[in-house]
Amino acid sequence: MKVAIGTDHAGFPLKETVVELLRKGGQEIIDCGAMEFDAADDYPDFAGAVARAVAAGRAERGVLICGSGVGASVAANKVVGIRCALCHDTFSARQGVEDDDMNVVALGARIIGPSLAEEVLRAFLGARFSELERHKRRLQKVLAIESRASR
Repeated sequence: MKVAIGTDHAGFPLKETVVELLRKGGQEIIDCGAMEFDAADDYPDFAGAVARAVAAGRAERGVLICGSGVGASVAANKVVGIRCALCHDTFSARQGVEDDDMNVVALGARIIGPSLAEEVLRAFLGARFSELERHKRRLQKVLAIESRASR
């Protein structure tokens, strides 16, 4: 699976660990930055890059890391076709994909450490949309909201 990853300055310390975990799991990485620590790196730049890569189909999933994960998730969700959620537990990471067809996960580097990040990412990447009728119906309603808003 191709996974786009992006991080601002606050998430940068966790990025190397996450990239290593993804590679060990057989994922192909599309690195959307930051490439080095710079306190001037802002989360919207990298969240936008990851979201655009997923929305365009260059990546199947996306991983965002910022200080709390909140800002990156907000920014990513501005891109049409992105369903990003902040997840710091495995249930939300799995359920977000299975029930809501989430395609980008946001992590807060100041909230979780490498071990929990690994568990969350395994749950997120291992999950598939359930295709249950009630979840497809709800997803269609979400997509209709997105469509009206993007006009």
